[in-house]
Amino acid sequence: MKDLLDCAMDIGEEMLVSGAEVHRAEDSIRRMCTALGAVRTDIFIIPSSMVASIHTESGECFTQTRRITVSGTNIEKLHRLNDLSRRICNEKLTICDIRAELDDIKKCKNYPLWLEYVAYAVIAGAFTLFFGGDFKEAAVSLLVGILLKFVVMLTDRTMPNKIFAKFICTFLATASAFLAVKIGFIGGVDKVIIGNIMTQIPGIGLTTALRDLFTGDSIAGLLRSIEAVLVALAIAAGYFLCVLTLGGVLS
Repeated sequence: MKDLLDCAMDIGEEMLVSGAEVHRAEDSIRRMCTALGAVRTDIFIIPSSMVASIHTESGECFTQTRRITVSGTNIEKLHRLNDLSRRICNEKLTICDIRAELDDIKKCKNYPLWLEYVAYAVIAGAFTLFFGGDFKEAAVSLLVGILLKFVVMLTDRTMPNKIFAKFICTFLATASAFLAVKIGFIGGVDKVIIGNIMTQIPGIGLTTALRDLFTGDSIAGLLRSIEAVLVALAIAAGYFLCVLTLGGVLS
């Protein structure tokens, strides 16, 4: 039963790290534990912590706590974890089988780095065109998007504070747009800045927070909502500080 709880918590932790809602992680852990022999499962999860207890037929109780320090979004990984949890419930997999499949899921590769650069560039350029920019502004936005992805990669590795990292990314993206105006590539910065800021907005985080609230996980929903609002404020602060300090110099 200790191994059962450990496997279930590993799967739940990977779900949270991959961007799952709290309700989905709690429900998956509860169903897996019940399918593998637990007579009662008590789970409490918030975005930064997991606590689960299982009770056996013999009256024993096992409890485990996990601290969640990272978060992100990986839909492919989340899909495979959901499939594994369903198979555990339906096929009665052994602990060894579960461990083998979970290790394989953990090793699944993300998108190649070059594709992430292309995605940032295309998204930034497309939003610049969407908000009324011309093709020259879209081209500059493409280049700024590539630079922004590089900065995002650096901040992910060196800054554990996601809010401050967003502030730095927005500041540098805004400064790059002003520099392009100073050099004479474009006539205005608005559309370029908007296009690149759209890649930083925490849309998925806010959506997940609302889904947590709608499913009754009020604490998790509020925590994620506050985090999304703070990230949005950091983005606005990065833009404002750049305009305040460098706008007159570079424009």
